[in-house]
Amino acid sequence: MKQTLQKTVVIVMLAFLTCIVMATPATAADYLSPLDLVANSTGKTLYIAEATAKQVVVFDIASGKVRKTISLRGEVSGLALAADDSKLYVTVATPNGQVFVIDTENYRVTDKISVGHTPTAPVVSPDGKTLYVCNRFNNNVSVIDIASGKETAKISVPREPVAAAITADGKFLFVANHLPAGASDGDYTAAEVSVIDTASDKVVAGIQFPNGSSALRDITISPDHKHAYVTHILARYQLPTTQLDRGWMNTNALTIIDVPGKKILNTVLLDDVDLGAANPWGVTCTADGKYICVTTAGTHELSVIDRAKLHDKLARAAAGEKVSDASSSAEDVPNDLSFLVMLRRRLKLTGNGPRGLVLIGTKAYVAEYFTDSIGVVDINPDIRPKAKSIALGPKKPMTVVRKGEMFFHDATLCFQKWQSCSSCHPSEARVDGFNWDLLNDGLGNPKNTKSLLLAHKTPPAMVTGNRPDAETAVRAGIRHIQFAVRPEEDAVAIDEYLKSLKPVPSPYLVRGRLSKRAKRGKKLFKTAGCASCHTPGLYTDLKKYDLGNGRWLDTGKSFDTPGLIELWRTAPYLHDGRAETIVDVLKKHNPNNKHGNTSELTGKQIKDLAEFILSL
Repeated sequence: MKQTLQKTVVIVMLAFLTCIVMATPATAADYLSPLDLVANSTGKTLYIAEATAKQVVVFDIASGKVRKTISLRGEVSGLALAADDSKLYVTVATPNGQVFVIDTENYRVTDKISVGHTPTAPVVSPDGKTLYVCNRFNNNVSVIDIASGKETAKISVPREPVAAAITADGKFLFVANHLPAGASDGDYTAAEVSVIDTASDKVVAGIQFPNGSSALRDITISPDHKHAYVTHILARYQLPTTQLDRGWMNTNALTIIDVPGKKILNTVLLDDVDLGAANPWGVTCTADGKYICVTTAGTHELSVIDRAKLHDKLARAAAGEKVSDASSSAEDVPNDLSFLVMLRRRLKLTGNGPRGLVLIGTKAYVAEYFTDSIGVVDINPDIRPKAKSIALGPKKPMTVVRKGEMFFHDATLCFQKWQSCSSCHPSEARVDGFNWDLLNDGLGNPKNTKSLLLAHKTPPAMVTGNRPDAETAVRAGIRHIQFAVRPEEDAVAIDEYLKSLKPVPSPYLVRGRLSKRAKRGKKLFKTAGCASCHTPGLYTDLKKYDLGNGRWLDTGKSFDTPGLIELWRTAPYLHDGRAETIVDVLKKHNPNNKHGNTSELTGKQIKDLAEFILSL
């Protein structure tokens, strides 16, 4: 009787604990979030970076199953294999970034190499001697001697390097910078690709992209080494946001680079006339060079482009031939929504949020971020495509936060699928570097895109504070920017996602602490009067002021006091992006000391103050 009672108690306790476990809400770490993948030389094995799970998995293609899981410390952001498949190089996106070197025979970490802030996109040189790593928030590229595991150089690039590709001879590294650098109140604002001479470890060319280029995501070099292809958004930011038809706000593009000439050949739009292909991400070519494949993360598709026909049509347009209703010259092509007609197939994937991809023969394998799956589709034009998704683990119920993150990146919620929330906030809900003429405060007065970090804690919303809070702004964005009507629960989910965002530690910190210069700047922050409006904590008093820097239609207007947390990440500055740096804000654009008493500060003191602000 006593034993029976004890067994009953144990069973009840186990059932109770099971209920607790089952009732525990999922967190970000519970999701896998496959982001990137690479295949070995035999085409039998995939290595998959699972970002939020902080692990790499070894996937057997023949069985369609995960063979091994390798846990790491921090979000996995990129992968590269040695030419002989013996080593896997894995970047982990932390402020004190590392590259983990994994022996692919026994799946053990054999080395850890310190690099920069939020490393990504590792690239191994063709001779196997050098590893290149993009340090996203240091705005530089690490050069690592593989034999010694030591960093030999850091090469500065304009802003947020996120992807790279090396030429077959190893002489040049092409680096895609995610966002535009510089002020945004002029006639031209665009991101660029940096070309690094690997012999000198110097940038030898900056390839300027078409006006409005931002959110560069990936770059690949063709098998014949003649061209590089870069995915990005091509924003029409100089137009008022009154409609979406025909790519009025955002178009989605593939830019082709002449590799030997280190210059742009042209830019083609991935959209159709009445159907956007939002948020292009991964790009690669088939081994035979016949096709270019592009994932569109916002519309959950794979575009397959006939490469020979594409280049033939581009050449004919450049020669002045009328190749479509809209294109009779090279200059016409970036505005031609019909240019890829008959050259490209849009294959629907079954998973959500496709990002990185690899091609093995005619089969495409795609990292499907939000469904924790690998998408597989045969791109052979002679067979009917039938995509499928292979789960990488047990399916977890979606939390409201995860659902909100998915909605934030999903262009299928938008009219004609032209854009998602992340099209204008591509950097984890931060900024795109452009001024947009939104409908919330009249026409003809464009404002710089604001970061959405802490937006729900710092009302009012928008630059002029004309929305009472971020909740109102989210719903207005769905209606007036996506031109959609969505259920209230969708907006609530997006709210919760934005509330879940955490500040990234500043690259200006030294081992997580203020530098000596920033400590001096902290004292000046008080004595110059900055703290009276930028109250420590969120560094805003939640009020509006006329600081005398309104221009044209904004002359005499008051602007919302922005919080300063993570300001290092949100350049350019002021309501119209006229200030390229914080030093410009303090020194060049501060009429009558209305923006702090800075006119009497020395140049050294201005730099000290700026460094403190950029360290928050």
